[in-house]
Amino acid sequence: MTEKTTGASYAAAGVDIEAGDRAVELMKEWVKKTQRPEVLGGLGGFAGLFDASALKRYERPLLASATDGVGTKVDIARQMGVYDTIGHDLVAMVMDDIVVCGAEPLFMTDYICVGKVHPERVAAIVKGIAEGCVLAGCALVGGETAEHPGLLGPDDFDVAGAGTGVVEYDRLLGADRIRTGDAVIAMASSGLHSNGYSLVRHVLFDRAGMSLDQHVEEFGRTLGEELLEPTKIYSLDCMALTRTAEVHAYSHITGGGLAANLARVIPDHLHATVDRSTWTPGAVFDLVGKAGQVEQLELEKTLNMGVGMMAVVPQESVDVALTALADRGVDAWVAGEITERGEHTEGAAMTGSYAS
Repeated sequence: MTEKTTGASYAAAGVDIEAGDRAVELMKEWVKKTQRPEVLGGLGGFAGLFDASALKRYERPLLASATDGVGTKVDIARQMGVYDTIGHDLVAMVMDDIVVCGAEPLFMTDYICVGKVHPERVAAIVKGIAEGCVLAGCALVGGETAEHPGLLGPDDFDVAGAGTGVVEYDRLLGADRIRTGDAVIAMASSGLHSNGYSLVRHVLFDRAGMSLDQHVEEFGRTLGEELLEPTKIYSLDCMALTRTAEVHAYSHITGGGLAANLARVIPDHLHATVDRSTWTPGAVFDLVGKAGQVEQLELEKTLNMGVGMMAVVPQESVDVALTALADRGVDAWVAGEITERGEHTEGAAMTGSYAS
């Protein structure tokens, strides 16, 4: 008598379809909170639908798109077991890139890759993404949760997203609008945001031997809580500022640091100078620098140093712009100016020492 063998199955390979279905049910209520009038249908279809007839009010609409992830900050969330804030970071990374050109965020999709589907965990991640979409003024029209057993550990995950916005052609912001004498306005970051965590983790954990549950007096909370602080989402603030004051360009300060990102929107014949003495970076930047003996220039090309977004405006718009941002609770200040580029100058540079 031969022994009966059991055939292979998707479940035996580590993929739990029923857990995936439960995750979808748990996330539906959060996705619903992001809906805009232009969104048709709900979760469950093969594609998210957005009624493009809403763009008829534009004379020459330009669609702006961006895609990004959160990077190794997800490992901080995993270690802390906190999953409902990482979505804010994802939305900020995508939608604050889109708003830089003056575009209104319209909709976003997400991609969540996990080693094993824990429905409540996936729903918590989507909850954070949905909350971020509300803060950015866009709809979450769909996404994908992929289970990759064997490739990722049971508790490992990663997130990515893509977004779309729209801007009128003659209202497109960027280098073409910038003029000599324009002011550079800095908007404060909420912390590290979502860049440079490979350096941060190496310095604080590998070299300094710190732990996530370690209380840090300068922060008034644990190291983990500081590192998991969500990225500030500037989309609606930037849109409001553009409606209130004349804005020539924005620069989203992400990977590459302040000078490199600002240089991306400066025309070839002009130069942006940013004065470090106009602000004091938060304590977390000082900690990373001292704990890892990281040189200042290395810090500045890796971290945002306390500035998450910059606006380039004409001098006559400075007061109106600062007032508009203050009214929205955004800490902002004049940090620099635009001048003619000299023979040996680059697109943007930082001068002076940080205020103490």
